[in-house]
Amino acid sequence: MTLLEATNKLGEFDPEHTIYAVEPWSPTSTAIVGAEPQEGTVPADPESRGMSYFLEISVAQDFIEDLEASLPKKPSANERCQRLIDYAINDA
Repeated sequence: MTLLEATNKLGEFDPEHTIYAVEPWSPTSTAIVGAEPQEGTVPADPESRGMSYFLEISVAQDFIEDLEASLPKKPSANERCQRLIDYAINDA
């Protein structure tokens, strides 16, 4: 799955799970969604694929909801994904 696909499917994931993706993050970055270990590290599977922590699903969902509420029209899937990437890099 790509980061764009994960962003488009946020509502299908467990809000307690986390997105992991290959850096540098872009809409086409390979991504995986899974449970974060209690010790806060990257799980073995994403780490073995060269992925790093991106955002928790619940944080991503909240950000997208706030973003869409603040804009006069709904952003495209690519715009939502890029805004989420910018948020993860600069503000999370």
